[in-house]
Amino acid sequence: MRAVIQRVSSASVSIKGQIKSKINHGLLILLGIEAADGGEDVQWLSSKISQLRIFGDDEGVMNKSLLETGGDVIVVSQFTLHARTKKGNRPSYIKAAPPDIAIPIYNQFVNALELLLGKAVGTGEFGAMMELELVNDGPVTIVIDTKNKE
Repeated sequence: MRAVIQRVSSASVSIKGQIKSKINHGLLILLGIEAADGGEDVQWLSSKISQLRIFGDDEGVMNKSLLETGGDVIVVSQFTLHARTKKGNRPSYIKAAPPDIAIPIYNQFVNALELLLGKAVGTGEFGAMMELELVNDGPVTIVIDTKNKE
């Protein structure tokens, strides 16, 4: 699993002009799933994200986690995070999991975050054309890959 995590002061996901999810202070997570991903990836990544100390404390130092701030979350599936661009100019998405594998893992990830945070997590719609609006706070953007835990 590959996640692009953006700390936001606001974010929303719209489908066909209708807002599906909207948050204020929190995280917008773009999530790419590959066929080799499974339950261990879901648990590790959801735990890591919920505990990432990327929110400011009283002195403005990034010392607080999502759990401590009570921030909101939107998770949007994005297969293009697994694009391969080595050959030619047209990206290959061969590593991205097909929907029959990716959808259950995506749902497991959202559910795991909801359990850890104790509240609902906003989502996009798997496979839909979506429009994202966000105000990146900082800016703070972090990329995490469960296959390369750096």
